[in-house]
Amino acid sequence: MTTNTWLDLPADHPFGIDNLPYGVFSPAGGARRVGVRIGDRVLDAGAVAAIGRAVGVGDGPDLATAWQTPSLNAFLELGRDAWSVARAWLIEILTDQVHRAGVEPHLHELADVSLHLPIDVADYVDFYASEQHATNVGSIFRPDSAALTPNWKHLPIGYHGRAGTVVVSGTEITRPVGQRKTPKDSEPVFGPSIRLDIEAELGFIVGGRTEIGSRVSVDEADDHLFGVALFNDWSARDIQAWEYVPLGPFLGKSFASSLSAWITPLEALEHTKVDLPGQDPQPLPYLRGERPYGLNLHLEVAINGTTVSRPPYCGMYWSPTQMLAHLTVNGASLRSGDLFASGTVSGDEPGQRGSLLELTWSGKTPITLADGTTRSFLQDGDTVTITGYAAGRDGGRLALGEVSGTILAAH
Repeated sequence: MTTNTWLDLPADHPFGIDNLPYGVFSPAGGARRVGVRIGDRVLDAGAVAAIGRAVGVGDGPDLATAWQTPSLNAFLELGRDAWSVARAWLIEILTDQVHRAGVEPHLHELADVSLHLPIDVADYVDFYASEQHATNVGSIFRPDSAALTPNWKHLPIGYHGRAGTVVVSGTEITRPVGQRKTPKDSEPVFGPSIRLDIEAELGFIVGGRTEIGSRVSVDEADDHLFGVALFNDWSARDIQAWEYVPLGPFLGKSFASSLSAWITPLEALEHTKVDLPGQDPQPLPYLRGERPYGLNLHLEVAINGTTVSRPPYCGMYWSPTQMLAHLTVNGASLRSGDLFASGTVSGDEPGQRGSLLELTWSGKTPITLADGTTRSFLQDGDTVTITGYAAGRDGGRLALGEVSGTILAAH
């Protein structure tokens, strides 16, 4: 149930007290530190926690120490109990008038601060968890074969991406160059990608390290799943198509992936958990768990201000807990700051497809923007913005922080 805050904030604000996403910000001339968004302001979490240093977890570091660092990694390392204590404390200080005098001086207007990548990305894995997306892509890339590969419904397929090229929302994206070869080309050619695409995804932020050789089960995964953030896995489809056989995505993906500046704690989305749409055949025992879940989230994709797609996350085939369990089943370790993404979110309807590859069916049916121009793939100067929301507990919407990027010409 929603609790009223002492801030002058509409009860149905999409970044209200039920949300409280974490990010990293810097005020003008100041150092980077952890912030929490409330309405259109950012709370300097470390500065408030340092007042009396009354917030601690067990014998570990206090929250003030973790929040006065330039990434969320130290906070992620504290683990689930600390995350819950922190959230309860933030709600208390933002709802109880007794804290107002001490807290209010540490609220910054969102427009007056700079936002940064919220985590130092330790490792990055991208999955392929939407059956609709996988079916569409398979139909486009392999029209004479089965759309889904034989392994697709037995395990969450993924690839290991490049952590160093994950960038914060708002970062400009330079068009990549590389090799490409169409069926009409006798030899591969080199140059800028001409089939630059988006992938509307949900990213999951991991906390709490594990040892190499250990495994995290489906039922243990929530102990490591801190929160979610909108994610755009930019894709050069022409480079990808030439390189991906037999080892999968490489340069067609690794040039850039964009992450929202705001990470919404999974605790804020507990009410959005839904049953999976159904898994047939039944996964192997290590992927079952007590209740692998989906999330009832809604994404919207806009190009230059024109909404071109509304993908629903609730139809995803694989649960985030199954993805994390599969990621570690071979003994691969986790580190705080690990990021894994869902893969493109697509729905059953044409207007719910989360990539231009699907929306235009590989360029055969271009989409039209509000200014009358058409797109098969992205042009230089295009700005792509992905937004998302969940239904609020008591009506209204709980927003996810947007992820946006503008395409620059190749160097």
